[in-house]
Amino acid sequence: MYLPRAFAEHDLEALDRLARRDRFITLITVRDGEPTVSHLPVLYRRNGNGVELNGHWARSNPQATHAGPALAIFHGPHAYVSPGWYPDKEAAARVPTWNYAVAHLRGTLSTFDDERALADVVDGLSIDHEATVGGDWRFEFERDDLRRQLRGIVGFRFVADEIALKFKLSQNHPMGNRESVASQLAAQSREASRETAALMRDRMAIESKGD
Repeated sequence: MYLPRAFAEHDLEALDRLARRDRFITLITVRDGEPTVSHLPVLYRRNGNGVELNGHWARSNPQATHAGPALAIFHGPHAYVSPGWYPDKEAAARVPTWNYAVAHLRGTLSTFDDERALADVVDGLSIDHEATVGGDWRFEFERDDLRRQLRGIVGFRFVADEIALKFKLSQNHPMGNRESVASQLAAQSREASRETAALMRDRMAIESKGD
């Protein structure tokens, strides 16, 4: 990932925030020179600098036979930035851009098909997401009909070796431009634009504390 110094984020709490927002990753592996991509919900766990992801594929997914090096991507909010929002738009000949947050995790992927471990992943994912839709479904391990369905999936464990966080939030602009962009994004109807504004304001607040 192209990562200019101004946009590099080093606090892993920023990764926690992206994972809380949306634990649905893009998982990329390569075999025989050909990339394979899946889009998957995951269980996220961080212990200090260590990050582990757990999830599952459909057994028929070609990636379910992959293990070894992999890239997992968390996608944060993103938003278009109009050059008309910059106070110095004419003097500096400003042009459009895009603000966003993203995390790339390079690491090692392993697979498993142990029945109890698979049930724990399915149950963990349901605990994570059922409440968000007003549901209360849980995986009942004692039910034979539910356990039989586990044969249709393969579990994975991803352990991160390298984490790159890119928070491109107008840090390469004067503070007046950044404040103006954050205000404009906060006023937009698109939720992701408002989330991007909130990230911008967080970063500006952190910087002001360090001054």
